Amino acid sequence: MFEGQPKGLYALALANTGERFGYYTMLAIFTLFLQAKFGFTAGEASNIYGGFLAAVYFIPLVGGILADRFGYGKMVTTGIVVMFLGYLLLAIPMANNMAMISMFAALSLISIGTGLFKGNLQVMVGNLYDAPQYSAKRDTAFSIFYMAINIGALFAPTAATQVTNWVLSKANFTYNPQIPALAHQYLDKTITPEGEATLTGLMHAQNYSGDLATFATTYIDRLSEAYNYGFGVACISLVVSMLIYVGFRSTFKHADYNSKQAAAHHVHEEELTPQQTKERVVALVLVFAVVIFFWMSFHQNGLTLTFFARDFTVTQVTGLDRIGFNVWNLALLIVTVYAAFSLFQSKTSKAKLVSGIIIVAALALLGVNYSMMDETIDILPQIFQQFNPFFVVALTPVSLAVFGALAKRGKEPSAPRKIGIGMLIAACGFVIMSCGSFGLPTPSEVTSGAISSTDYLVSSNWLVSTYLVLTFAELCLSPMGISFVSKVAPPKYKGAMMGLWFVATAIGNYLTSIIGHLWGDMELWMLWGVLIICCLLSALFIFSIMKRLEKVAK
Repeated sequence: MFEGQPKGLYALALANTGERFGYYTMLAIFTLFLQAKFGFTAGEASNIYGGFLAAVYFIPLVGGILADRFGYGKMVTTGIVVMFLGYLLLAIPMANNMAMISMFAALSLISIGTGLFKGNLQVMVGNLYDAPQYSAKRDTAFSIFYMAINIGALFAPTAATQVTNWVLSKANFTYNPQIPALAHQYLDKTITPEGEATLTGLMHAQNYSGDLATFATTYIDRLSEAYNYGFGVACISLVVSMLIYVGFRSTFKHADYNSKQAAAHHVHEEELTPQQTKERVVALVLVFAVVIFFWMSFHQNGLTLTFFARDFTVTQVTGLDRIGFNVWNLALLIVTVYAAFSLFQSKTSKAKLVSGIIIVAALALLGVNYSMMDETIDILPQIFQQFNPFFVVALTPVSLAVFGALAKRGKEPSAPRKIGIGMLIAACGFVIMSCGSFGLPTPSEVTSGAISSTDYLVSSNWLVSTYLVLTFAELCLSPMGISFVSKVAPPKYKGAMMGLWFVATAIGNYLTSIIGHLWGDMELWMLWGVLIICCLLSALFIFSIMKRLEKVAK
């Protein structure tokens, strides 16, 4: 898996890890911040969330076009600086009017910076594998690169959670998911008598001795401030990302070239006829059309799946379930998985011995850590977002081993076929959510305070299982899709084609807001059913054009 890879891959991957850590720390709490700070409804928060994600993934098209003209490296460094300014604006606590203006300005800067950074960094990774000695390792390289992204995302929810708890504890508060919505309803004078009674009980549970209006205002302010501090974590991560990128530039400098600069770098580019160029562009556009609906479904993790974690999932876990809610436990499990693969793949007895020692040490530390955990662990809704990156990192060697074994037998699915399989698996993920949602009240009934009992809360395992299945889908689709674009894109349009991949992602991300608008009076199992149908129809479409896609991929 790691043998024979150019050093530049690891430098670019680590630079991306730092940036993604900041991005996913921000995204873990973003919709929660919108509703806590401004009192937005689920629909209003969905519009902003979907619009922001659309911009984040649309602007790489512009960034790619600029890089095709001015160079990838210049766009990457500019992007880091612009993103830093955006996160800095989000990190500064402000009063409501200025906070709204500052937030939209910050989102614009983050979108522009990400657009300049993200796609162009990935093109440089692809350029590393244009050399004949590395070309066969392209798919594996993008899987490693994708795994590095998720290492950053793995620790992000924990960072956001720790900062939230720390700031609230300074004000002698603890997090309660019901308080923000009810507090805004009370201040807006739209609260029902049942809701006011619930809020009063929650105030007493927080050991607050003031009046209800002061409590509502104070809690909202402190929780919003906690989220501001969480956004500040992203600023620090971008500084680290820039240091890695600049410090190890010598390892990938030779890959910083566009089509105009290829000759100067002594790179021979494939010559295509106009017809071949057209066929490749059309094939890519057809794939882009399919992945729109994957991202529409997958990026519910920061929207309706986070709402489900907040409103319908237990707030405490016990027993073995506690293992997954400590990021260091997850890190030790990842070490165990990789050491196990090393044990079986090592060719010398010394290497096998080292791998065995690492496995024993990791499991021993896991046991010690588990024994020291409290019998009951409080969980915040954003913490569930650590499971997807954990599964990505832990399962990447598994997926590579499976596809590698199939490749040796000449049976490995093509990249387009893997994308189709990914869509089918994604549908299965939301089947799990539908099963876990039968019999639950509607979101509107919960947020109105009409239901005072929390007996309807479901096990955390429903969400964890869903993230596991969606991760299988993601591993079949996302790294393979990026690799497919890198391989098939006509040389003159590499930046633009990688940008169009992100445009498809942008459209899918914007469409997440549709599901957010359905979050309210619709039965939850029906809401997840909409996503199941979208995934199945997308899978049907890509399998219907498979021969055409596989022809250009050869």
